[in-house]
Amino acid sequence: MVRQDHQRVCVARIGAAHGVRGEVKLWPFTQDPMAVTRYGELSTDDGRSFEIEAVRSGKDFLVVRLKGIGDRTAAEQLRNIDLYVPRDRLPELAGEEYYHADLIGLRVEDRNGAALGTITAVHNFGAGDLLEIRPAGGPNTVMVPFTADTVPVIDMTGGRIVLEPEGVFDVDALLVRAKG
Repeated sequence: MVRQDHQRVCVARIGAAHGVRGEVKLWPFTQDPMAVTRYGELSTDDGRSFEIEAVRSGKDFLVVRLKGIGDRTAAEQLRNIDLYVPRDRLPELAGEEYYHADLIGLRVEDRNGAALGTITAVHNFGAGDLLEIRPAGGPNTVMVPFTADTVPVIDMTGGRIVLEPEGVFDVDALLVRAKG
């Protein structure tokens, strides 16, 4: 996921067509998967907008009918399209909560302030959030756990996080592996 313009946030991605009546699989990026149905009109990067007419739970996704999409052919054309909502429609966050979109692009530093890289994505494969970091000067990315122990400082105003402990992110070792 790329850094977004802070005016809107990606809340879901359309997956494959589901059935023959125009339904699609929807992969929500919200903590509560059904929250995506409460944000109103959803927009795309190319300026289109969609409204969810009907929704039901699938195995690990939602099955939705989007207004104006009535057959499988139309649904198939929507695969892999990201859906956004204006930031002001999202709920306020409490304390130590962050929208993934706000973390992407933050500088990563060690406890002494040395640059380690930049957050390029936030993932969750079921065992907790992982930060994907592109090392400063390195072509490959690395994933580290997004926990209080590993990331003790999140400075949104300063546009940075501090990564701990030593050795979790060894830039020299990464650069050697990337070259060899």
